[in-house]
Order: sequence, then structure tokens, then C-alpha cells
Amino acid sequence: MCTSLAFGGQANAASLDSVKSGADASVSVTAAKSSAGAKVIKAGEKYMGTPYKYASSRSDKSTMDCSEFTMWAFREGAGIDLGRGGARSQYKKVKHISRSQLKVGDLIFFSTRATMKYNKNSINRIGHVGIYAGNNKILHTYGQGGVRYSTLTGWWDQHFVAAGRVLN
Repeated sequence: MCTSLAFGGQANAASLDSVKSGADASVSVTAAKSSAGAKVIKAGEKYMGTPYKYASSRSDKSTMDCSEFTMWAFREGAGIDLGRGGARSQYKKVKHISRSQLKVGDLIFFSTRATMKYNKNSINRIGHVGIYAGNNKILHTYGQGGVRYSTLTGWWDQHFVAAGRVLN
């Protein structure tokens, strides 16, 4: 699983509802087209099978953790810099949307075994991020097997925390 400590390991009691969307300030989106999500997915697919490594180097693509994977997919597929932070940091940079509003290229945030202890409305509950690929699929990386597609059912459905839009 991809549990990131985006805040230097310090507890952050911010509510998911109170975290402001920094999409306008932190993520520069210019004239994103409807195919932008597909371009992000295509950029991410070139890393299929790349091994997962928690807290991997952001400059070496031979291994990736979840937020590094999304960082590279958006940078290479849409020219958008999500920053070098973890899943929680990325959550702060998106326009928050409901699950029913998901489109290809949106980010999906999940809890992990390590973050389940936090209140369901706390940003600390977020420990993993992936990219929505449409048809109830997510493109992400974790554990054995690295970058892969998973179905947004079972474990992933039960651990869904939030969704966010980077692309217009």
C-alpha cells in the first residue's frame, strides 16, 4: 500500500471538507481538452509493471510509489505538475468532486490499513492515490506487481475516501 506522510509525519486534523482546493493555485491547467484524461492514462500505462517502492526517489522511474506514479502520469500526459508530495498533498491540489462525478483522468484517494484509524472525514485517512480509468477501473501502483489496473470494487470500494479533478 502507498501510505505517504505528506506532512513530515505530523498529525494534521484538517477535515476533508475544510481542505481548500488548490487546483487554481497549485496546478496550472490551461485549455485541457476532453481527451486529456485519456492522455494521462496512456502516459501512466507506459509504466505498467514498474515495481512499487514506498517513498521511492522522485527522479528515478525504476520504482514508484502511488503519488510518484500519478505525478509522472500527469506531467507526461497533460503537462501538469502535481508536485513531489504524497497522496495527501495531491488531495489538497485538486477540485474535490463526488464519486458519481468521476471522469477518466480524475484522481481517487483511498485509505490503507495504516490510515484506517483516522476519522473518515480527516485528510489523515488518505494513504493511497490512483487515476480513474473509466469503466470502474483505476490505474495505480502498490505492492507486488507494481503499476497495474484494479477494479473499483471490493477492497478498493470499501477504502474509497475521496475523488478530485485536476483536468477541466
